[in-house]
Amino acid sequence: MIEVQVDELLKKHSRTFYWLAKRTGFSHTTLWRLKKGKALGINFDTLEKICVALECQPGDILQLKAQKRRGKSIIPETASK
Repeated sequence: MIEVQVDELLKKHSRTFYWLAKRTGFSHTTLWRLKKGKALGINFDTLEKICVALECQPGDILQLKAQKRRGKSIIPETASK
């Protein structure tokens, strides 16, 4: 599962969701869906605007988390680090 780490970056920059919504032009709802993992995907334009606003790289926003299926991780240990 890919998680969006927007909250952590906002805290690091002492910024709010309201600030990010104004800075990127995205609605608060869109950002909330990304934060809560409710979005089905993210396009490169959206990712780029968030990266520019937070002065970061895409890898700082997106993080691959290991999923377990029937007790086994479907992502090798080296990939989840």
